[in-house]
Amino acid sequence: MNEKRGFFLRYAALAAAFIIVCLIYTVRLIRIQIAGQDFYTMTSDTGYTYRTETIHAQRGEIYDTNGVPLVVNAYTYNINLDSGSMPRAQADKNQVILSVLADAEATGEADSFALPACGFSFAATTDGKKINAEFVPSYLTTSSGKKLSRLLTDMNISADESAQKAAEALMIRYGIAAYDEEKTLILQYDAETTVLLFTLRLDMELKDFSASTPYTLLTDVSFRLLSRIEESGIRGIAPVTLASREYTYPGYASHILGRTGKIQQAYVAYYTELGYPLDAIVGISGVEQAFEEHLHGVDGQRTIVEDAYGNIVDEYISKEPQAGSNVYLTIDIKMQIAAEDALASNIQYIVEKGKLTEDTLDGEDADAAALSAINVHTGAVLALASYPSYNLATFNEDYAVLSKDPAAPYVNRALEGYPPGSTFKIGVAAAALTEGIITPTTKIRTEGQYKFYSTYQPSCWIYNQKGLVHGAINVTSAIQVSCNYFFYEVGRLLTIDTMNKYCRAFGLGVPTGIELNEKTGILAGPDYRSENGLGAWNPGDTLAAAIGQSDNLFTPLQISVYMSSIINNGQRLNAHLLDRVEEFHTGNILYKAQPQIIDRIELGDGVRNVLLNAMKSVTENGSAARVFAGYPIVIGGKTGTAQVSKTKSDNAIFSAFAPFNDPTIAVTCIIEQGANGTDAGFAVRDVFDYYFNIKS
Repeated sequence: MNEKRGFFLRYAALAAAFIIVCLIYTVRLIRIQIAGQDFYTMTSDTGYTYRTETIHAQRGEIYDTNGVPLVVNAYTYNINLDSGSMPRAQADKNQVILSVLADAEATGEADSFALPACGFSFAATTDGKKINAEFVPSYLTTSSGKKLSRLLTDMNISADESAQKAAEALMIRYGIAAYDEEKTLILQYDAETTVLLFTLRLDMELKDFSASTPYTLLTDVSFRLLSRIEESGIRGIAPVTLASREYTYPGYASHILGRTGKIQQAYVAYYTELGYPLDAIVGISGVEQAFEEHLHGVDGQRTIVEDAYGNIVDEYISKEPQAGSNVYLTIDIKMQIAAEDALASNIQYIVEKGKLTEDTLDGEDADAAALSAINVHTGAVLALASYPSYNLATFNEDYAVLSKDPAAPYVNRALEGYPPGSTFKIGVAAAALTEGIITPTTKIRTEGQYKFYSTYQPSCWIYNQKGLVHGAINVTSAIQVSCNYFFYEVGRLLTIDTMNKYCRAFGLGVPTGIELNEKTGILAGPDYRSENGLGAWNPGDTLAAAIGQSDNLFTPLQISVYMSSIINNGQRLNAHLLDRVEEFHTGNILYKAQPQIIDRIELGDGVRNVLLNAMKSVTENGSAARVFAGYPIVIGGKTGTAQVSKTKSDNAIFSAFAPFNDPTIAVTCIIEQGANGTDAGFAVRDVFDYYFNIKS
């Protein structure tokens, strides 16, 4: 019994001791976990920093009406140095640079690195103990040179001290050299590496390299090199994907497509209000600018998490980028090419023809032209050509030459104003017939010189050139032979106000509706004179205006719109380049253009038919007959010639439509110094050849 009791007491004592030990450890554990201190709490907490990078949205691409790509995105890769994640030690920063350049050398892409220009002429000797440096005097007046001066001042190096001392101080600052115990400057690298690092590190500082301003070390690298650098795990590297615009038909449609670039100063407030960052790439001309709202996507954001030592511990997309939409134009690129080539060959023909005559000012000085083609039923612009042109792909490299070229190849002449010449007579005839001033059978006895006014007595062209007169003719014959005398009389009877009411409704002197920047032209009259302080409008001015002279200036596109309005019996449609907008990835149609009537003035009974038949007579028996003799499609048109200078050949104008029985297309060509309106018909014929698939 005593033994059992003793065993129980020993067992109880052991259990109690075990419980006490457990309690002690439990309390200790609680203290450690909740209130105590151990290694983790005795050291400072690891702090994390968060920074963001912009993920640039893909810009929408541009296609022609048939879905043929015109402007697409091409992607290139740059290697940037990122100050936020680079090592802090200067030697380690240098090693980052050298490691990246070594990778470029290993993959055969050393040409993706270019040593920047420096404000020093700098050299290092091979023994590693001597350097030579001097300032480039002109550099000190630049913005970077002024930054260098301020930097040296901050380092207590005055401007009048030697470049040698400045270079030594900067080399020590960048960890490229150090003083030994005897105060001798010792280079830490070989001579070639010293020059490379010095130049780069100085350039980085002068370009404000910081957490907010990365530094581009390598440009246009291959994906192979990009992968190699990323796999190396080098700290301080930030690969960047850049999208540039690639033109599938370089040199064509340049005036239409336009360019992209940094936000221009005049538009900073506008784009800032829309939420664009100041370094955003936007359209700055042409379609790129006109349809910016569709093409420009919404940038995304990547968040990068780093520990206190600069190590990236996490990164994630905090805002998905949204690609811009694809834009489809109304132009047919093959027709556009045909139009641009036609202008070039037409000018060459006129110049060569002019050289064969003994007369001067006979077209030998022709050097520029424009052409517009539109769909009569919809107002869609099918082609818009300007000569001379330029190549968007090499615009920056060519700019110095382009800007000095007197022919101004970057100007879109299809949207610039020109005197319309006798093409204006169609609108005058339409107004006179509708207002009852004349009928289709009314004949006016034309004489050489119009003598109604004593102070202004202009003559018909046939009288000036040949001493002849057209005799008694009706409106159809007057259009066919382009009789000035007939239209002097009609214009006087019609009055300038009535004449302009019709021509304005047809689209002359007003915006066409096209989305590009265009000249609105000038419709000559008392209103224009008064608004611009150009003096009074005299009766004789109405005579000049009636044949397309005076102050009249219209764009080739306006003349095509005007011609279409008459074909549509006085109904004017909005001219437009945008056919449709599609979502970038899905192809869903976000917008589709529809014909839009923007003005209407009803023509009288049969007026349209009279005018169209008169224009058919121009191409069959009139001034344009030699261009369209035997042509398989019946067309109508009107030639025009406009004097612009006594020292230059006259401008040549031709506007036409086809097919005659059911017109679908109107084309206008103007050739500067083309001398004769008929000769501008060759470019129009070439466009018709493409449109109607006519093989010559």
